[in-house]
This record gives sequence, C-alpha cells and structure tokens, in this order.
Amino acid sequence: MPAKYIFLDMNAYFASVEQQLRPELRGRPVCVAPLEADTTFCIAASYEARFFGVKTGTRVRQARRQAPGLVVVTARPRVYVETHHRILRAVARVLPIEEVLSVDEMRFALMANERPRARALALELKAAIREEVGAWLRSSVGIAPNRYLAKVATELEKPDGLVEIRAADLPQALWPLALRDLYGIGRRMEARLQRHGIFTVRQLTGLSCKSMRRIWGGVLGERLWRSLRGEDLPLPPSRRRTVGHSHVLPPELRNPEGARKTLVRLLHAAAARLRRKGYWTRHLTVYATRLRAPAWVRKTWLETTQDTRLLLQTLTALWDSAPPADPFKVGLVLEHLVAERDTSPPLWPAARRGYRLARAIDRINALYGPGAIYFAAMHGLDYAGEDRIAFGEVPQIETALKPQPSRSSPTR
Repeated sequence: MPAKYIFLDMNAYFASVEQQLRPELRGRPVCVAPLEADTTFCIAASYEARFFGVKTGTRVRQARRQAPGLVVVTARPRVYVETHHRILRAVARVLPIEEVLSVDEMRFALMANERPRARALALELKAAIREEVGAWLRSSVGIAPNRYLAKVATELEKPDGLVEIRAADLPQALWPLALRDLYGIGRRMEARLQRHGIFTVRQLTGLSCKSMRRIWGGVLGERLWRSLRGEDLPLPPSRRRTVGHSHVLPPELRNPEGARKTLVRLLHAAAARLRRKGYWTRHLTVYATRLRAPAWVRKTWLETTQDTRLLLQTLTALWDSAPPADPFKVGLVLEHLVAERDTSPPLWPAARRGYRLARAIDRINALYGPGAIYFAAMHGLDYAGEDRIAFGEVPQIETALKPQPSRSSPTR
C-alpha cells in the first residue's frame, strides 16, 4: 500500500515565528502569552522552553520559575497569520494543498506518479519553507497511506522530523506513541480505554474491530481500527456544533465595562465566522471566569439567527443583568447550530434588514480588511481589537492563496 498523503505540522509555531523575526530570541527559552501578565498562560512555548517543562497552558508565573532566562513575548496574531500565508504560498509551489486544517497544519494528497517520490517531495516542502519564509520555522512531516496516519506520523519525530509510515510497518511503527498522541483520543477517551485495561498503543492495536466499536460506542471505533491498519477511508461528513471565542483580559479591562466591550468584540468575530461557515444559531452562552470566585455564566435560547445586531442586543441584556465585578477571562459560545441549507432567511421586515446588514458588513470587511466597519459598541477598544487565532481555525485562507500551478506544470 503506497504512501498517498503528506501531512505538515509547523513546530512550536507562534514561538518559532517570534524567533525567526527577532534574532535575539534564537536559542533562548521563549513563551508566547496573550498579554503581559504573570497570571495569564503560555499559548506557545519554544523547544528551548519545553526542555524545562514549559508547555501550552503553563501559567506564566510558573513558567518563569521553571525556565531560567525565559523571555515572555506578547502574542502578535496578525503576524502569525501573515507568516502562515507566506508558508502556504511557498509550499503550494511544490505541491497543491489538499486541505489547510489550522494555522500550523496542512495536508497534501499525492497522485499515483508522485507516490514513489513522496520523501523527496516532503524534503522539498521543508526546504521551501526554510528558504522562502525562514530557517527557524521548522516542521514535522508525516507520510502515510491514509490521512489519519500521515498526521500521526508527525508526532513520531519532533522537531524538524520526517517520518514515513509504510503499511508493512503497521502496527509496530505506532507502538512508541502514547495513547494521547493518537488523534481522536483525548483525556476522557484515554480514561475510558484505561477502564477497559488499555494503557498502551500496542494494546490498542491488538483489539478487534468489534471491541473498538464497543468501547467507542459506535462507528468511530471501527473507523479508528481501520485507519490504524492503513485503510484510506473517505472523509466523514462534518458538522460544526459550536462557534465561540474567549479572551484573557489585560489588567486595565478586568472590570464590568472593559469586559463587556471585549465581549462585544468577540461576538462580532463569532457572528462573522458563523455566517462564513454557513450556519445559523439558536442559543447563546456568555461566561466570565474569576480568579477567586466561581465562574459567571448566562445562557439563553434565540430565534434562529445570523444577525449580529440581534445577538448584540441579547448579549448586552445578559451581561448588564448582573455583571461580575472582577472578570479575568470572558467568552461566548453560539450553539445549537443549523446549517444554511436547513433554514431560510427571515420573513419579517425588521429581521430581514438585520440579516442584510450583517451580510453587507461582511462584504465590506472582506474587501477593506477586518474591522473596516463595525457597530459603535466596540469603538475605542483598541486592545481587544487585536485579532486572535482560534485552535483548529483557518484564518481567512481563501483570501491568501494565489492560483496554484497545475500538476502538469513544468515549474514542478
């Protein structure tokens, strides 16, 4: 079974971008945090920082104790997105991209005549990034007979790895991995597996298909069983369940008014994503976490909507009813999503105006840049106006790529 896919995962992406753009950070432990405060958390750590045990989610105060000489850098999302687009342009000259999965992950599907050259093409991808974007932007590349194993292969050698998983090497090639290294096995699934006496990948690959269906409670277990054996399964239909944003507040905004304005900004972004992905929402959850008190949470059902104005009115009513005095982090989630094909535009004139206004704002911002036009409630909030990158999100990929050369192009 020949290699069909290449998966590319940028290593310690945010921290590596900072080291590439700021030579004085190279070779030093670096932690990227959302703001300058010891109470916040690392959202990325360089490999030099990881050597001391610093990782994503480590509180900055603790990271400073763990890593001598740690440099804490305030995140620059727009810079990371710009670099991401440069990476896409560089690799697209080597291979057409099948799918961009996040700001630091992408996948390539190989044609039959490219499969014997899979390793050489993977090296070309790494070289393109190194030469056209920067030598400090390292990547781990996986080659495998299916999409799932290509991603898993990137976990076998980091940083700057290149691993090919061949069908003949299965399942032994996977045994060095921990259960959590396998995509789809999180903390809860790991605990469930352990309750069934499964503690290693070697034990997992020894299970029958029937056993994995029983443990997973359905077809997902069978899909994983088949994927671990190298089968190239068709992608399942995807359906998004939520759209949300959250933000750790800088000290000057840790008050009801600063938090409310930040939530307005987050709602603008979430509503635009909702429309861009082709969904409507029927439920809004707003929350705030506090350092020394229980979390504040408010929820409400909505008429099925995409209307930013209606969502803002609902948000304001929820927040102003009893805002927490000392918010540390705020967020919101749009839930119970309905695909556009399963609904229809509103019938009432006022609702239709809100729907058309939201779409008009999207078109203007797509043409002139995010934030070119917005509701007055978020005016003057410069700090929270900075873009954020959500995990698993693709930041405006469709506007960044130039036409790619065809596979028959002599430039290849």
